Amino acid sequence: MNKIEEKIIRLRESLHYHSNRYYNDDAPEIEDYEYDMMMRELKELEEQYPEYDAVDSPTKKVGGKADNTFENVIHTVRMESLQDAFSKEEVNDFDKKVSDSVRDKHYVVEPKIDGLSVSLEYRDGVFVRGSTRGDGDVGEDVSGNLRVIHNVPLKLNKPIPFIEVRGEVYMPKRSFERVVDHQLLNDEKPFKNPRNAAAGSLRQKDSKVTAGRGLDIFIFNIQQIEGEELSSHKQSLDYLKELGFNTVPFYKRVDNIEDALVEIDRIGEERGNLEFDIDGAVIKVDEFSSRDVLGSTSKFPKWAVAFKYPPEEKQTKLIDIEIAVGRTGVLTPTAILESVHLAGTTVSRATLHNQDFINEKGIAIGDIVTVRKAGDIIPEVLCVNEHNSDRTYTFPTHCPSCNQPVIRENDEAAIRCINPECPAQLLRNLIHFCSRDAMDIEGLGPAIIETFVNEGLIKNTFDIYNLDYDKIATLDGFKETSANNIKKSVEKSKANDLARLIFALGIRHIGAKAGKLLSDHFRNMDAIMSASVDDILEIEGFGLIMAESVVNYFSTNSAKLLIEKLKESGINMTSTTEIKDNRFAGMTFVLTGTLPTLKRNEASKIIEGFGGKTSSSVSKKTTYVLAGEEAGSKLDKANTLGIEIIDEEIFMGMTK
Repeated sequence: MNKIEEKIIRLRESLHYHSNRYYNDDAPEIEDYEYDMMMRELKELEEQYPEYDAVDSPTKKVGGKADNTFENVIHTVRMESLQDAFSKEEVNDFDKKVSDSVRDKHYVVEPKIDGLSVSLEYRDGVFVRGSTRGDGDVGEDVSGNLRVIHNVPLKLNKPIPFIEVRGEVYMPKRSFERVVDHQLLNDEKPFKNPRNAAAGSLRQKDSKVTAGRGLDIFIFNIQQIEGEELSSHKQSLDYLKELGFNTVPFYKRVDNIEDALVEIDRIGEERGNLEFDIDGAVIKVDEFSSRDVLGSTSKFPKWAVAFKYPPEEKQTKLIDIEIAVGRTGVLTPTAILESVHLAGTTVSRATLHNQDFINEKGIAIGDIVTVRKAGDIIPEVLCVNEHNSDRTYTFPTHCPSCNQPVIRENDEAAIRCINPECPAQLLRNLIHFCSRDAMDIEGLGPAIIETFVNEGLIKNTFDIYNLDYDKIATLDGFKETSANNIKKSVEKSKANDLARLIFALGIRHIGAKAGKLLSDHFRNMDAIMSASVDDILEIEGFGLIMAESVVNYFSTNSAKLLIEKLKESGINMTSTTEIKDNRFAGMTFVLTGTLPTLKRNEASKIIEGFGGKTSSSVSKKTTYVLAGEEAGSKLDKANTLGIEIIDEEIFMGMTK
């Protein structure tokens, strides 16, 4: 194999990988521009060396593939992608090829929305089905989730016999910021950009989740239509507006390619001011008759081209580095820059990611750096152009919010403050503490907790048990009754099992199940606080990272103070799980299906009462699978592994 063939193979493998990360996993690892440049290089090599052509090359495929989460939809009209142009010379080349085939022509120029392409189908004016593009030939049925998007009309203004339209589902920038804030608040991995947020939100199994994400849609094409004759693209967009569709926000018909290029420049200047992402501008031949003459390649139509705006980069001076403490305790560095105009906005701050990134680039205060907007939204420092110091910036050893020591765990790039009473983390910790699976304090939801924090009623976790209920009753939206209801719920939570309290503390890597294991093993809070790593590792199901996290947490003075204050408030510090005997000691049960009389939590309590434990998944370590009606894949796996399957009658017999 020669070097050219090796390079082509490497490019194909890399493009397949990044295409899957982008389209199917909604988790891109490189910027669109880097992907486009790799695709461009592969195309050029394939044209130059046709002997290495391959039918499965990414240059011949649209990109995504149908996901198994939803039913497949075969597209009657192929949902094609667009050929890209990265310079005005390439746009002129496109115009020349069009002119070689058709004489009288006009173009329509419109923004290229950066979202997820979908098809909407209507019969007699009523929405009947919606699907994703997938690989262009087969997509996935997401009708239920499309129905909850505000600008997807369920009934058109005219009862047209049949129409299929194509649009782009996107997430407005303000919705993206809100969703990311919520993810950070709940210690979830945030979406990288609005495009991936839109894709991930549209593929939710629960349409309520989709509805809460603030998605929107622009319609930009008619795929097929019955009952109406249309002759041009602009006419079709105008008609789509009449039907009630939210069409692509602005589009302009021009007479020649020179005017099209002027419009491309205008859209490029406006992109920073838009409330949605665009990654280019699209030029389309307006007349449908001309489109028929031009036709399509195996991948894209010959009558359209997408001009891709290059990521704008500027050089500026790094004045300072500011460290912020996120709601999850992560210390995040932000570059403070001399202001520079970038992608339509003035930029004076940019992300520096983490200490590893800073070390890799050798970044120091005073350096001249290159900045760009990643995905045209979040400014980031790309590299250092001129070093003005030989001392690379180093993170502080203590939290800038609470002055407690910070840690870096072996498996993470992040440096983190683990002080449970750190002011920067207070709101997130309070919301978690009061949540249903933790202390389950009804009436103290996120909005009310935030109100109480703003009013100065809660300054730390133990203030929850010292609330001024008379003052609460005087707040807007509150009355004496609501204040008393909160008081009852707070008092009730004092009797919770120790396992709930452990989970409520928000210890890293310690979920509800791990909290239960700690509670059942040590039986009281004092024993947990004095336990060593080796002591905790004796618990089956605990690994080194989890054990070290528990020990590190309780070694802080703030954690010790919190527990002492909670004790003074009357919070239960012992396990309430009653161990009748140890007949199930060392046994693991997996519950599946619907049991005749017992609820799953009731069966779990019985198992734990006899020294056993439950698991959510079947493995070789499973002792029994307790199965009821409509038991699913867990039953199949148990049969495969030879795990003994019991029903409720046999189980209850084991407890007598």
